[in-house]
Amino acid sequence: MKETLFKVLRRGEKEVEAEPPKHVRGKSIGLIIDGPNILRKEFGIKLEDIVEALERIGKIRVAKVVLNQYAPQGLIEAVVNQGLEPIIVAGDTDVRIAIEAMELIYNSDVEVIALATRDADFLPLINEAKRKGKETIAIGVEPGFSVALQNAADYVIRMEGKGEERANNF
Repeated sequence: MKETLFKVLRRGEKEVEAEPPKHVRGKSIGLIIDGPNILRKEFGIKLEDIVEALERIGKIRVAKVVLNQYAPQGLIEAVVNQGLEPIIVAGDTDVRIAIEAMELIYNSDVEVIALATRDADFLPLINEAKRKGKETIAIGVEPGFSVALQNAADYVIRMEGKGEERANNF
């Protein structure tokens, strides 16, 4: 059996779901990844793991990875090789993430907004997406995965980093 690197939880549930709910499966997903926050060497999270987790839920229609100007060339190439769009920002990435997420929220072709970050600063994005009728997924890793972000999102994908024991369920 293939070892999985993530757990998908419905808000309020403690146990791992075997399958995403039927009403969510097959929906179009817009993904924004906070590169400096999630794609750190110490976490060992791979882009393909995030993509695999979301593809079990629906079809990724838009996928962007926001990186700062210090992102190594190898990471930028990995983003492109995964079929994701890299967005390189001079300075802080938070404003660009907010802009990209708002575009997805107002995109009628996207039904689910997935935000890969550990940062509670993006809680208003989750709330706005829900106000506009979008389902939301928070993707993160410990340590520091915002509890407020997890509680606000409809679904949570907890990626397991290098130091964590790997789950064998999904």
